Amino acid sequence: MGHELKLVTLFLSLLSVPLAEAAIRYHKWEVKYEYKSLDCYQKLAITINGQTPGPTIVAEKDDTVVVELKNSLLTENVAIHWHGIHQKGTPWFDGTAGVTQCPIVPGDTFVYKFVVDRPGTYMYHAHYGLQRTNGLYGMIQVSLPPGVSEPYTYDHEESILLVDWYHQSTYEQATGLNSLNFVWVGEPQSLLIQGKGMFNCSTLAAGLCNATNPECSPYVMTVVPGKTYRLRIGSLTSLSALSFEIEGHNLTVVEADGSNVEPFVVKNLFIYSGETYSVLIKADQAPTRNYWIVSTVVGRNRTTPNGLGILNYSPNNPSTSPPTVPPVGPAWNDVEPRLAQSQSIKARKDYITRPPKKSDRTIILLNTQNNISGYIRWSVSNVSYTLPNTPYLIAVKDKLHHVFNQGHPPNDYDSQHYDIFSPPENPSATTSNKIYKLRFNSVVDIILQNANTLSKNTSETHPWHLHGHNFWVMGYGKGKFDIHEDPKKYNLVDPILKNTVSVQPYGWTALRFRADNPGVWFFHCHIDYHMFLGMAVVFEEGIEKLGTLPTSIMGCGKAKVSDRT
Repeated sequence: MGHELKLVTLFLSLLSVPLAEAAIRYHKWEVKYEYKSLDCYQKLAITINGQTPGPTIVAEKDDTVVVELKNSLLTENVAIHWHGIHQKGTPWFDGTAGVTQCPIVPGDTFVYKFVVDRPGTYMYHAHYGLQRTNGLYGMIQVSLPPGVSEPYTYDHEESILLVDWYHQSTYEQATGLNSLNFVWVGEPQSLLIQGKGMFNCSTLAAGLCNATNPECSPYVMTVVPGKTYRLRIGSLTSLSALSFEIEGHNLTVVEADGSNVEPFVVKNLFIYSGETYSVLIKADQAPTRNYWIVSTVVGRNRTTPNGLGILNYSPNNPSTSPPTVPPVGPAWNDVEPRLAQSQSIKARKDYITRPPKKSDRTIILLNTQNNISGYIRWSVSNVSYTLPNTPYLIAVKDKLHHVFNQGHPPNDYDSQHYDIFSPPENPSATTSNKIYKLRFNSVVDIILQNANTLSKNTSETHPWHLHGHNFWVMGYGKGKFDIHEDPKKYNLVDPILKNTVSVQPYGWTALRFRADNPGVWFFHCHIDYHMFLGMAVVFEEGIEKLGTLPTSIMGCGKAKVSDRT
């Protein structure tokens, strides 16, 4: 009896111990243009509080992040998407102009407020026009609460954002892309590692490019011999797929898009725009010198020089270049190792969430190009997407059926007869802003099928990103997807959960997700120029479950604040 009384007393005492409360992480940001020389060439960049990349948001699971954002761009609207954050219960703060909110007009201040409910590595970036290309982005790192550990150990952590960098303004780029005399943006001039690169100024006239500018000194990461480091690596390139490596060091992959990975070791990490990874490195090489950090374009016939940084072994001089020639990186057109890495990514044992064995609906999306009245467009199943003036979330919730095209988008292309290896004829090519209506809580399969572009013998790599969800990556394949045979090969045992996935040239990728997050969600190629030219779709699910929308997201098209006051 005495023993039982002690147990009851202990239980009651534990109930009285206050649980750790989630914190509110408050940020006050001003977004504006400033002249920057990130790769030694001076150009206008969009900054947050004077920085690009912007400040890293550091939080713990279940914290609330509040960002008070002032738009000081003078002549441009703005919106920021919180990439990888599901926005459960707050779809209006997803930050996608035209989909979930009206853009923030110059001079206005907008407050984003959302919960980070999953640990992991995420990002934020502009989601209006081509502003991401101009430097409006940063990292989000969400840790477990104190006393809860990851299934791997490390001594220190570092966030590294990888981007490509153009010298041409986004106004010039957008004009060329939208002209009858189509002008492609070309390859980027530089690759930046955590906002730092090095352009060869000797190729330009004096004035705009200064190789001695400290702003473009190489990125340096200092390590202590024998210590293990977690590198949270994200890519927000506008065009390029990348290989990332650190000379002489193995990279152990442990996390992808916030999900724990069954660890595997690589020399170089392939990473596509919109993806994040955590890798572990051990400072186990000779500490008497420094080592190169290298990013390299893959998937395109590269003309862009490699991005270079320095892994500095303390107490060496951080600015001392390694004595070796930097690694050149893998061959740009070797698809096999890239596909092999994708297929190697499995959910970590004890962290596996198995997908439903069957889906309720399958949507096959063909990735190719259109020629519409002489204008070149990227397309999905012969349709190039356009965003309406009234954001979908508001239009669907308020039943404003006249502000976007009604009816159903194509559920499939003619997969039986379509030749994915030939340029498309596209006799039915069109633009549209119809949306896919998904039954709430249904299981949806998406098949992303890559095909030839308008140019002969050309099929590109596309990274696709889904807002508001993670999806199971069910499988990858070469050639045309077989609706009868290929699903039999799906990984139902330990597929990884991600929010961004790659589709290789003339190949397919299958993903599965549950439509359980009330809202309207963008699904698009994360190459900025492809999305800008129409490579996207929109999903709507459970909109009737949402309460009153906040007036702060109103004020454009037919979304009038006055109707709600």
